Amino acid sequence: MSQILLIEDDEQLASILIRFLNAEGYATSHANGQREGLRLFEENRYDCVLLDISLKDGNGYSVCAAIKKQSDTPVIFITASADEACTVAGFEMGADDYIGKPFGTRELLARMKNAMRKHEKYAPLLQCGPITVDPIKGLVFKNGRELSLSALEYRMLLVFVSNKNQMLSRDRIAEELWVMTKEFVSDNTLSVYIRRLREKIEDDPQNPTIILTIRGLGYKAVEA
Repeated sequence: MSQILLIEDDEQLASILIRFLNAEGYATSHANGQREGLRLFEENRYDCVLLDISLKDGNGYSVCAAIKKQSDTPVIFITASADEACTVAGFEMGADDYIGKPFGTRELLARMKNAMRKHEKYAPLLQCGPITVDPIKGLVFKNGRELSLSALEYRMLLVFVSNKNQMLSRDRIAEELWVMTKEFVSDNTLSVYIRRLREKIEDDPQNPTIILTIRGLGYKAVEA
């Protein structure tokens, strides 16, 4: 189970995010200030840090700089200070991503997954039945044999295997692809690429056993 550290002094927002992340299968620790946040980080291992800029006893920039001095743990700023200067300052301190309030929880989740994939330490091989994905090298294997996927097919497969055994609506898939690529994926394009992906990973694309269609709801990647 991935460990998330949330450093946020807005108790109401923190409560919402903790419930959401826990429901998604993450173990979430919360600190409402700089001192407590750094203490928790030094005492535990975390897979990602969600960090507000404005804190009661300091600021997120200092926290981010301190974290990056001792670790390559992904840090995502979540803040109402979304102007260009604040964004640039955050990246200069080593932040991996930046999301302005208000934001959608699904977008935050997709950004977290994307940031963690970029760090080899936090991106083990992903397995779904006979399919193995190496998110660091960008390689896909089926029963040990390397497959050739287009960039969009690969990213779509990442969405599925990262959410294995979860029903994904078409909107959810398109949303996660947009976060990765910043490119809009139309409904027709989504259908075309799901078909192409199945042609490459399924034994029988007409009767898929890895990416299943959940009629009227969406799709689900399962252990074939």
